[in-house]
Amino acid sequence: MAKKQAAQAVRKEMSGMARLGLRVSSMINHPVAQAQRWVTIHRLDTDGDREWEEVLGVIAETDELELTINDDGSVTVRWEQQEVEALGRGGVEFEPEEEVAPF
Repeated sequence: MAKKQAAQAVRKEMSGMARLGLRVSSMINHPVAQAQRWVTIHRLDTDGDREWEEVLGVIAETDELELTINDDGSVTVRWEQQEVEALGRGGVEFEPEEEVAPF
């Protein structure tokens, strides 16, 4: 019984890259950021050099995102409204069916 509890108590720590990626992703996906189509990301003391550079590299390689490095070391990410959003605000349009109900 004690071994089972000890095994459950062991947690896997998130890697620095996973933690930073999750933080940046949640900032970009935040409703306010989505409405204004930009977000400023600040580097935390816990963010390693390698992880920070890797995340910035991924953002810079993404065609739809524009990356601006600010004087204070923060990074502003901007994006344009996508065509799907512009046309129908992401909504699905249904066409009425001409078929008569069988009952």
